[in-house]
Amino acid sequence: MTQDQEPVRQRLLSEATRLFAERGFESTSVQEIVTAAGVTKGAMYHYFDSKDDLLHEIYARLLRMQMERLNHFAGAGGPVAERLHAAAADVVRTSAENLDDSKIFFRSMHLLAPDTRKVVRAERRVYHERFRGLVTEGQREGVFRADVPADIVVDFFFGSVHHLGTWYSPEGPLSGTELGAHFADLLLHSLRPAEKE
Repeated sequence: MTQDQEPVRQRLLSEATRLFAERGFESTSVQEIVTAAGVTKGAMYHYFDSKDDLLHEIYARLLRMQMERLNHFAGAGGPVAERLHAAAADVVRTSAENLDDSKIFFRSMHLLAPDTRKVVRAERRVYHERFRGLVTEGQREGVFRADVPADIVVDFFFGSVHHLGTWYSPEGPLSGTELGAHFADLLLHSLRPAEKE
């Protein structure tokens, strides 16, 4: 598909992602985005209210995809440890495979308008609560240690995931899938109940 055939909304998102990654959110103008996408400002404002709105959508599309996948893993049958492992590995893999989206967002989130920032935090909280539900399910069943609050487990895990953009490179020795498996293994290992003496 050539750029001309790509839907305008997708073209705007692609070019905004590229420019924000190269130059930073603050240093990229709306005019530069529309010029790169080959559209008018009017066309952009038909799809997005502002540059803030573009930044929000860059992250929101990744979060929507990850939420859909998390719901699939969380709602599947089978032992909770397997479902949590699959969900943890997947969020790392999809974050690594969409590194520019994650990197741009976490580098620029503080620049969003307060109302937009509030919406984004609420969206991310829904994801974290669904993930935490798997941890608490395992704690109730005695599969996971219960002496560490589930909120701490989730914050610790996602602190590491959100930090990926500062060090992970797709050209490095680990693929996103391998990295996800390591993260999930570490999470499950940390939740293993202590051996009874």
